Amino acid sequence: MTVLLAIVVGGLYASGLFLLLRRSIVKLAFGLVLLGHGTNLLILTAGGVVRGRPPLIPRGGEVFHAPPADPMAQALILTAIVISFAVVAFAVVLLHRVHRTMGSDDIDSLESTDP
Repeated sequence: MTVLLAIVVGGLYASGLFLLLRRSIVKLAFGLVLLGHGTNLLILTAGGVVRGRPPLIPRGGEVFHAPPADPMAQALILTAIVISFAVVAFAVVLLHRVHRTMGSDDIDSLESTDP
């Protein structure tokens, strides 16, 4: 499972970097989103992929019977998802405004100082 997640993280990073190098602002924003998702999966993988073992001590027990999943990584990912949703919503509004004002989403045309 860890190898599969590592391949998915690599694919997300590669496609995100590919989109960051494009000329369109929309593709740049999608590239940042893919990098964020790849980072979330990387943190999840680093926290340990444990199937079916919640970090709960059984009734009457004093220790875990098996190594549990790390709840800190999951809480960090949940926070990152909420923050990235807000950033993406803000970026979509900015992209819409730039496209409406300039008439293009090409980065080279936005650098022009001509009206």
